[in-house]
Amino acid sequence: MKLKGALLLLLSMLVVFLSGCEPLLVLDPKGPQAERQAHDIMISIWIMAFIVIVVLVLLVYMLVKYRASKLPEDYEPPHIEGNPILEGILIGVPIIIVAFLSIVTVKSNYIVENIPEGYEDQEPLVIYASTSNWKWHFSYPEQEIETVNYLYIPTNRPIEFKLYSFGPITSFWIPQLGGQKYAMADMVTTLHLAAETPGEYTGRNANFNGKGFAENTFTVTAMTQTEFDEWVDEVHETAEPLTEDEFNQLLEPGHLGRMTFTGTHLDFSPAPEHEHTADDEMDAEHEMHSEHAAHE
Repeated sequence: MKLKGALLLLLSMLVVFLSGCEPLLVLDPKGPQAERQAHDIMISIWIMAFIVIVVLVLLVYMLVKYRASKLPEDYEPPHIEGNPILEGILIGVPIIIVAFLSIVTVKSNYIVENIPEGYEDQEPLVIYASTSNWKWHFSYPEQEIETVNYLYIPTNRPIEFKLYSFGPITSFWIPQLGGQKYAMADMVTTLHLAAETPGEYTGRNANFNGKGFAENTFTVTAMTQTEFDEWVDEVHETAEPLTEDEFNQLLEPGHLGRMTFTGTHLDFSPAPEHEHTADDEMDAEHEMHSEHAAHE
């Protein structure tokens, strides 16, 4: 009775604590890419839950069936050398699970790496998202606007992010809109997202990059296209232009609040959009060997 009461109390406390928890952001998608990934996560969770339940049921069955009993002292269990059916299950089931999850993962990866489904015919909004310790810089080349640590996007329109870094490798992540992707120096990576529900979402750097990592965050506000156009007009009426000297100051390590400028740093510090080829790598390696030889 004491054990049953303790288990009941533990279950009640668990229910109370979990009822006050906010939903996991990755399981509360607000865009097609995030919805696809949330679907895959739930598939994995249900498969793992099924495996755990089966294992626990078998454990209870074994404990009951093969519990200590009053057998003769000279009793010896029969000698069994292998069981083809059991061995087939133990080997075959994991292979089937891994193969199934691999197919789902590869298929979803191709989907989220492209323009969101249903938005192929729309013109994407291109935003260059770059990082410096420990800030996010968002450049809108078509709108001639640049923001720091916050992002405004229209709903129901594909967004094409061009990611790169002015410092160490970071990872751009808006959990409710899609998965993360690395931003690196000397190259640009592309991430396709879309927001279908107006609201404010949290974005962050998901890759550790020093003491300011915890606060390397930004906010994303999704709004209608009309509201987005009004914001663009307001910025051009009120914001100051971004100069090269001021941008260089922004690149200095530290934390900043939200900032807004007209113009972008792409005019005087363009993104490193170039192809890396095998010849480039050979040239770099040859140059490195030449430098070593010169030092010798």
